[in-house]
Amino acid sequence: MSSDVGRETAPAAYREITDGKGRVYRIGESDREILGHSRKLMMWLPWAAMFAISVFEYAYGSAEDVLSDAHNWTQSNTFWILSVWTFFQAGVSFPTGWLREKGYLKPRGAVLLGSVLALLGFLAISHFDNVFLAIIGFGVLGGVGSGLVYSTCINMTGKWFPERRGSTTGFVNGGFAYGSVPLIFIFNFAFDTSNYHVVLDLVGVYVMIVLLAVAWFFKDPPKNWWPAHVDPLKRGEAGSKTARALAKNPPAVKQYTPMEAIKTGQLPLIWVLLVITAGVSIFGVSFQVPFAKEVGFGPLVAANSAGVLSVVNGVGRAVVGWLSDIMGRKLALIMVILVLGLSQFGVMWAGNIHSEWLFLVFAFFSGFGGGAFYPMFATLVPDYFGENNNATNYGIAYSGKVVSGLFGSGLGSMVIDSWGYNGAYVTAGVISLVAAALALLLRHPGAPRRGTVPNPNPVSREAT
Repeated sequence: MSSDVGRETAPAAYREITDGKGRVYRIGESDREILGHSRKLMMWLPWAAMFAISVFEYAYGSAEDVLSDAHNWTQSNTFWILSVWTFFQAGVSFPTGWLREKGYLKPRGAVLLGSVLALLGFLAISHFDNVFLAIIGFGVLGGVGSGLVYSTCINMTGKWFPERRGSTTGFVNGGFAYGSVPLIFIFNFAFDTSNYHVVLDLVGVYVMIVLLAVAWFFKDPPKNWWPAHVDPLKRGEAGSKTARALAKNPPAVKQYTPMEAIKTGQLPLIWVLLVITAGVSIFGVSFQVPFAKEVGFGPLVAANSAGVLSVVNGVGRAVVGWLSDIMGRKLALIMVILVLGLSQFGVMWAGNIHSEWLFLVFAFFSGFGGGAFYPMFATLVPDYFGENNNATNYGIAYSGKVVSGLFGSGLGSMVIDSWGYNGAYVTAGVISLVAAALALLLRHPGAPRRGTVPNPNPVSREAT
């Protein structure tokens, strides 16, 4: 067969085995036999792609004032541009997953298309004064492009690392936040109405080039694939990191179709939890800098708080992904949601007492909680429902961010207008604590209470 990097590799021998629940595993093939190189590249390249597209969401707030002055837009105009982007970035996840699982859209094609749409998004807010055209360009095209890249990277990484997807998915997902940090400082200190065309055009070209470069190597593993060195029935050597991770986060008992996943009740619960937590996270991203300025903090503190939020948001995803392999996804998720909720009260308090250092401290915790839940949902879905339909199943879960965008930015803006920043931060904190309580209801569908007993006589079919 031909690998994605143009090298010829001999067909690898494999066999398919089933466990006591009828779950099928394809074993015997190494990553190098399939790809022609280590599967680690399927972690680093998606990370680079996520790093590049992070500027859309996490740096946009730092560019809003200049965009408003340059194009004569109101705050409402810039809000709707980002809201439409959020809608399409999350909304495209389900159709992208469906097209990928049906074989109509390959990972390489999805990211190549996303690279072109990303460039068009930045060209739109650079050159269009008409807010409707900017919404179409940045919000719709840029949102679809970002969503194609995000969905592809998250799901492909989980497929290549089924035995330790927490740490790898968390690492890749982290790039989506801290990748924006250089641009946050550029937009705060070297971006004005005299150079905005050049800066935005160059940002668009940068994003496109990175995506074009990494897309060429993207490839999914075969259905049901597990790495050759891991026996999914024995789940690794006793005491190994792989064995401990799989003991805390056992594989799905079967490959659930989207409808089957919905009927378990767990996928709808994950959707609700993502709506709430992502809404609070988007609220923090959207209003932390305006709140800092409102209470009298200077631009350096405002920029640093945004930078801290983005860095910790991204690093926290990797750290919690790693922790979830040790302590379990559910417990890690509850911990993250509690941090997210409590930090909202801390940010409000620090602003009210005009303490810059405390503001940065709580921005740290808000950033941590506001990002680390994403890889938890991205790994819970394949843990609960299997890898084969994960792009579609996670697409359903991630579509909750469509609602979150309106809830976090739109409703947040309305609450601020009615109750002020204090009312908004209290509301965000309280609903996060409600989400933490709801997360206690999460359970592994179909798994026996004392764990899955491997089939002592697995059915095996040799590859032909």
